[in-house]
Amino acid sequence: MGGIERVTVGSFKAKTKEYFSQELIGDYEITNLIGNISTMKGEIYLHLHITISDSNNNAFCGHLNSAIISTTGEIIIGEIEGEIEREFNEEVKLNLLFD
Repeated sequence: MGGIERVTVGSFKAKTKEYFSQELIGDYEITNLIGNISTMKGEIYLHLHITISDSNNNAFCGHLNSAIISTTGEIIIGEIEGEIEREFNEEVKLNLLFD
């Protein structure tokens, strides 16, 4: 939950294997934020999806690339045992989880 004043969200087009992003500026409410924190090549890797709404209740969503919180951001992170690692999959053109 919280408020955002600037956010960049993206989506992956499976047919073209291209990633597109869009920056939104204004007053938005965070209505949902979900994802996971893993590692890739020893570095922290965030894979987050966000849904936000404007004052007219229009919803915008996608992969969260960046955000500036304007009022508050209440985020709960749950921990699981073990490690989750990612690697780039050449066929899919995405960083995927692997065992």
